Amino acid sequence: MQPTFAKTVVIAALALAGLARAAGAQTPPPAAAATSVAVEHPTYTSIPLETVVNKPAAEVWKRVGKFCDIGEWLQIPCTITSGTDGEYGAVRSVAGEVLVGKTELSYTYTQTARNDRPYNLYHGTLEARPLTATTSKLVYVIFFDNSMLADDARDADKARRIATFSRALQNMKTLAEGGTLPPPPARGRGGQ
Repeated sequence: MQPTFAKTVVIAALALAGLARAAGAQTPPPAAAATSVAVEHPTYTSIPLETVVNKPAAEVWKRVGKFCDIGEWLQIPCTITSGTDGEYGAVRSVAGEVLVGKTELSYTYTQTARNDRPYNLYHGTLEARPLTATTSKLVYVIFFDNSMLADDARDADKARRIATFSRALQNMKTLAEGGTLPPPPARGRGGQ
Protein backbone atom coordinates (compact mmCIF):
# COMPACT_ATOMS: atom_id res chain seq x y z
CA MET A 1 0.00 0.00 0.00
CA GLN A 2 1.48 3.33 -1.07
CA PRO A 3 1.22 6.37 1.22
CA THR A 4 -0.83 9.22 -0.11
CA PHE A 5 0.69 12.58 -0.94
CA ALA A 6 -1.08 14.29 2.00
CA LYS A 7 0.14 11.68 4.44
CA THR A 8 3.72 12.12 3.19
CA VAL A 9 3.51 15.90 3.57
CA VAL A 10 2.23 15.58 7.16
CA ILE A 11 5.00 13.16 8.09
CA ALA A 12 7.63 15.41 6.50
CA ALA A 13 6.22 18.47 8.28
CA LEU A 14 6.28 16.70 11.62
CA ALA A 15 9.85 15.56 11.02
CA LEU A 16 10.95 19.08 10.09
CA ALA A 17 9.21 20.53 13.12
CA GLY A 18 10.98 18.03 15.35
CA LEU A 19 14.35 18.87 13.80
CA ALA A 20 13.71 22.59 14.14
CA ARG A 21 12.73 22.17 17.78
CA ALA A 22 15.86 20.10 18.47
CA ALA A 23 18.09 22.59 16.65
CA GLY A 24 16.55 25.56 18.45
CA ALA A 25 16.74 24.02 21.90
CA GLN A 26 19.42 25.62 24.01
CA THR A 27 22.01 23.46 25.57
CA PRO A 28 21.63 23.83 29.33
CA PRO A 29 24.54 25.58 31.03
CA PRO A 30 27.02 23.22 32.64
CA ALA A 31 26.29 22.52 36.28
CA ALA A 32 28.31 24.60 38.68
CA ALA A 33 31.44 22.74 39.61
CA ALA A 34 30.88 21.17 42.99
CA THR A 35 33.45 22.18 45.56
CA SER A 36 34.41 19.09 47.48
CA VAL A 37 35.20 19.29 51.16
CA ALA A 38 36.82 15.86 50.98
CA VAL A 39 40.57 15.68 51.42
CA GLU A 40 42.36 13.55 48.84
CA HIS A 41 45.27 12.37 51.02
CA PRO A 42 44.36 12.75 54.70
CA THR A 43 46.94 12.49 57.47
CA TYR A 44 45.02 11.52 60.57
CA THR A 45 46.33 12.35 63.99
CA SER A 46 45.02 11.90 67.49
CA ILE A 47 45.65 13.56 70.79
CA PRO A 48 44.96 11.29 73.77
CA LEU A 49 44.95 13.12 77.10
CA GLU A 50 44.07 11.95 80.60
CA THR A 51 44.16 12.98 84.23
CA VAL A 52 43.35 11.23 87.50
CA VAL A 53 40.52 12.70 89.58
CA ASN A 54 40.04 12.07 93.30
CA LYS A 55 36.31 11.39 92.96
CA PRO A 56 34.28 8.42 91.74
CA ALA A 57 33.61 8.39 88.00
CA ALA A 58 29.83 8.82 88.37
CA GLU A 59 30.33 11.96 90.48
CA VAL A 60 32.90 13.32 88.04
CA TRP A 61 30.57 12.74 85.11
CA LYS A 62 27.64 14.33 86.91
CA ARG A 63 29.74 17.46 87.48
CA VAL A 64 31.52 17.89 84.11
CA GLY A 65 29.91 15.46 81.65
CA LYS A 66 26.95 17.33 80.19
CA PHE A 67 27.46 18.17 76.52
CA CYS A 68 27.46 21.93 77.11
CA ASP A 69 29.59 21.72 80.27
CA ILE A 70 32.42 22.44 77.83
CA GLY A 71 31.51 26.09 78.25
CA GLU A 72 32.46 26.01 81.92
CA TRP A 73 35.66 24.00 81.70
CA LEU A 74 36.93 25.62 78.50
CA GLN A 75 35.67 28.96 79.83
CA ILE A 76 33.86 29.86 76.63
CA PRO A 77 30.20 30.44 75.78
CA CYS A 78 28.16 27.31 75.04
CA THR A 79 24.48 26.87 74.29
CA ILE A 80 22.55 23.99 72.81
CA THR A 81 21.39 25.29 69.43
CA SER A 82 19.43 22.20 68.39
CA GLY A 83 18.11 19.16 70.24
CA THR A 84 18.50 18.40 73.92
CA ASP A 85 21.75 18.47 75.91
CA GLY A 86 22.99 14.90 76.26
CA GLU A 87 20.81 13.41 73.52
CA TYR A 88 22.00 12.08 70.16
CA GLY A 89 22.02 14.81 67.55
CA ALA A 90 22.24 17.67 70.05
CA VAL A 91 24.20 20.56 68.54
CA ARG A 92 26.23 22.93 70.70
CA SER A 93 27.34 26.40 69.71
CA VAL A 94 31.01 25.46 70.18
CA ALA A 95 32.09 24.92 66.55
CA GLY A 96 28.62 23.56 65.72
CA GLU A 97 29.57 20.24 67.34
CA VAL A 98 27.08 17.38 67.20
CA LEU A 99 26.69 14.64 69.82
CA VAL A 100 27.10 11.39 67.87
CA GLY A 101 27.75 8.78 70.56
CA LYS A 102 27.41 8.32 74.30
CA THR A 103 27.58 5.85 77.15
CA GLU A 104 26.73 6.25 80.81
CA LEU A 105 30.10 7.96 81.42
CA SER A 106 31.19 9.26 78.02
CA TYR A 107 30.21 11.04 74.87
CA THR A 108 31.61 11.49 71.38
CA TYR A 109 31.04 14.51 69.20
CA THR A 110 32.01 15.64 65.74
CA GLN A 111 32.30 18.91 63.89
CA THR A 112 30.20 19.02 60.76
CA ALA A 113 31.50 19.63 57.25
CA ARG A 114 31.40 23.25 56.09
CA ASN A 115 31.56 24.60 52.56
CA ASP A 116 34.25 27.16 53.40
CA ARG A 117 37.02 24.70 54.30
CA PRO A 118 38.16 21.11 53.82
CA TYR A 119 36.56 18.63 56.20
CA ASN A 120 39.09 17.47 58.77
CA LEU A 121 36.90 14.70 60.26
CA TYR A 122 37.31 16.27 63.72
CA HIS A 123 35.95 14.06 66.52
CA GLY A 124 36.38 14.18 70.26
CA THR A 125 35.55 11.68 72.98
CA LEU A 126 35.35 12.55 76.66
CA GLU A 127 35.09 9.78 79.24
CA ALA A 128 35.12 9.42 83.03
CA ARG A 129 36.71 6.01 83.62
CA PRO A 130 36.47 4.38 87.07
CA LEU A 131 39.81 3.47 88.68
CA THR A 132 38.80 2.65 92.26
CA ALA A 133 35.70 3.25 94.36
CA THR A 134 36.96 6.76 95.10
CA THR A 135 39.05 7.72 92.07
CA SER A 136 38.61 7.94 88.33
CA LYS A 137 40.40 9.04 85.23
CA LEU A 138 39.17 11.64 82.75
CA VAL A 139 40.17 10.62 79.24
CA TYR A 140 39.83 13.07 76.35
CA VAL A 141 40.81 11.93 72.87
CA ILE A 142 40.72 14.24 69.87
CA PHE A 143 41.00 12.84 66.36
CA PHE A 144 41.31 14.84 63.13
CA ASP A 145 43.00 15.16 59.75
CA ASN A 146 45.76 17.76 59.64
CA SER A 147 46.72 17.26 55.98
CA MET A 148 45.41 20.68 54.98
CA LEU A 149 48.16 22.28 57.08
CA ALA A 150 51.69 22.79 55.83
CA ASP A 151 54.10 20.20 57.17
CA ASP A 152 55.85 22.75 59.38
CA ALA A 153 52.50 23.96 60.83
CA ARG A 154 51.26 20.54 61.96
CA ASP A 155 53.42 20.38 65.08
CA ALA A 156 52.41 23.90 66.15
CA ASP A 157 48.72 23.13 65.60
CA LYS A 158 48.99 19.93 67.62
CA ALA A 159 50.87 21.72 70.42
CA ARG A 160 48.16 24.40 70.55
CA ARG A 161 45.42 21.77 70.79
CA ILE A 162 47.34 19.85 73.48
CA ALA A 163 47.71 23.03 75.54
CA THR A 164 44.02 23.93 75.15
CA PHE A 165 42.68 20.51 76.07
CA SER A 166 45.24 19.86 78.81
CA ARG A 167 43.98 23.07 80.44
CA ALA A 168 40.41 21.84 79.89
CA LEU A 169 41.19 18.53 81.62
CA GLN A 170 42.82 20.34 84.54
CA ASN A 171 39.72 22.55 84.80
CA MET A 172 37.45 19.48 84.76
CA LYS A 173 39.53 17.90 87.52
CA THR A 174 39.36 21.09 89.58
CA LEU A 175 35.58 21.35 89.17
CA ALA A 176 34.95 17.65 89.83
CA GLU A 177 37.02 17.81 93.02
CA GLY A 178 35.03 20.83 94.22
CA GLY A 179 37.54 23.57 93.42
CA THR A 180 37.23 26.95 91.70
CA LEU A 181 38.66 27.71 88.29
CA PRO A 182 41.31 30.36 87.75
CA PRO A 183 40.42 33.20 85.37
CA PRO A 184 40.50 32.15 81.71
CA PRO A 185 43.63 32.91 79.72
CA ALA A 186 43.53 35.70 77.16
CA ARG A 187 41.97 34.38 73.96
CA GLY A 188 43.99 34.57 70.79
CA ARG A 189 43.21 32.38 67.83
CA GLY A 190 40.30 30.57 69.46
CA GLY A 191 39.32 27.10 70.70
CA GLN A 192 39.56 24.34 68.14
